[in-house]
Amino acid sequence: VQLQAYGGGTVQAGGSLNVSCAPCGGHFENYATGWFRQAPGNEREFVGARSWGVGTSYYVKSVQDRFSLSRDTAKNTWYLRMSSLKPEDTAIYFCAAVRDDSKWYRALRSGAVNAWGQGAQVTVSS
Repeated sequence: VQLQAYGGGTVQAGGSLNVSCAPCGGHFENYATGWFRQAPGNEREFVGARSWGVGTSYYVKSVQDRFSLSRDTAKNTWYLRMSSLKPEDTAIYFCAAVRDDSKWYRALRSGAVNAWGQGAQVTVSS
């Protein structure tokens, strides 16, 4: 499966943005979702992930209670919904798909994913 990311943009601090991710062919039913981000000069950072089969979610502490992962099965699209954005959230955001099995989270965190999206820019101004 190949992934296409949409959305992002520029917003003032305290605002909200969404980034979406959709497959270019194929369906999401058998995949868990991961989101990562990379700010200029920094390494790629884990943001959040969710297993749709088990219903388990994980978020990095810095985005807990501000970011959430959701999906629209009718549109075959995943969403990263971001609120109360801060300038330090500025980065390129990447989605990732990994087989939704018992080892999904370990695989995701190790980078052993099935597909990456190309990234969407999110800029938060102060």
